[in-house]
Amino acid sequence: MGALTPERVLVVNAGSSSLKLSLLGPGPTPLAATTVQRWTGEQHLEPLVEFLSGAGQVDAVGHRVVHGGPDGTAPARLDDPLLDRLAALTELAPLHQPRALAGIRALARLLPAVPAVACYDTAFHATIPPSAATYALPRDWNERYHLRRYGFHGLSHAYASRRGAELVGAAGPLRVVSCHLGAGASLAAVRDGISVDTTMGFTPLEGLVMATRSGSVDPGLLLWLLDGDRVDIAGLRDALEHRSGLAGLSGTSGDLRDVLAARADGDAAAALAYDVFVHRIARETAAMTVAAGGLDLLVFTGGIGEHSPDVRSSVATALAHLGVRLDEGRNQAADADAVVGAHGGPVATVVVTAREDLEIARQTRAALAG
Repeated sequence: MGALTPERVLVVNAGSSSLKLSLLGPGPTPLAATTVQRWTGEQHLEPLVEFLSGAGQVDAVGHRVVHGGPDGTAPARLDDPLLDRLAALTELAPLHQPRALAGIRALARLLPAVPAVACYDTAFHATIPPSAATYALPRDWNERYHLRRYGFHGLSHAYASRRGAELVGAAGPLRVVSCHLGAGASLAAVRDGISVDTTMGFTPLEGLVMATRSGSVDPGLLLWLLDGDRVDIAGLRDALEHRSGLAGLSGTSGDLRDVLAARADGDAAAALAYDVFVHRIARETAAMTVAAGGLDLLVFTGGIGEHSPDVRSSVATALAHLGVRLDEGRNQAADADAVVGAHGGPVATVVVTAREDLEIARQTRAALAG
């Protein structure tokens, strides 16, 4: 296929229940955008038809796909063999992969002549060195089942680390820790624009404490729960995915705003949940600093990273020994791309608005241009 230079890219981001559509031209402001709430799948075409009828010309479609598997190391033009390969990965991302595939099929029905590209959340982390990506499991398991640290949120980390460098005017090599903090949360160590480590692993369960996900837990503890018939596999999976994290510790919904409100009212469980959440972020940021070979820039992004000055301040306080210091006036006022670090400090700190749509459009154009 020849090289293409699409100007107007439709970005499709299928969530667990919604579908976000954003048409991007050369600039950062969407030409058209909508979120289809309670989107029921590839047969639910009416709201997509309505959006496309008012959006105008579409030159290419870029789809966010959570898991690219061992071969998904770069964005790729979609075709039937690739769709089959992505469907085979559903077991590794059961909440997200089927939704992405439904979005791909729906848009292919509506725009059959428009080229489409899969952009993977795992691809940014394909550069992680074997020492960081390899689990200390039997080698034949790793080889047979393609076990490794895949990492996730790569589209967000790629954009946030690059945009953060722009905000501080960095022109040379940079050691970055990117903090994507939302209902799902992960960190990435980025050296000179390349991911060298991350906190999520083979699945999005590993790493930080999240809204309802546990993050990393001693595997021996999980075996103890299973061996004693205290919980079955289905119950354990449900608990780790949906009843742990901030929700499990605090007894709230797991939304940080609810945790903070309960903490402000003197709820001890909510206070502990917040402290555990911050401790894990700070501890893993220090670990990512080791992977990056130092720390020049700390980036906060995602719903919590962008909108919670309390979390940013608590994490910075815990990382003061690494040179992280905030200007609290700027930290409290920040609501978009902004520098919040203290002037002249050894580590620059910024807040970056999450724009996975811009990263997907960039990758889609690059893939089609060859």
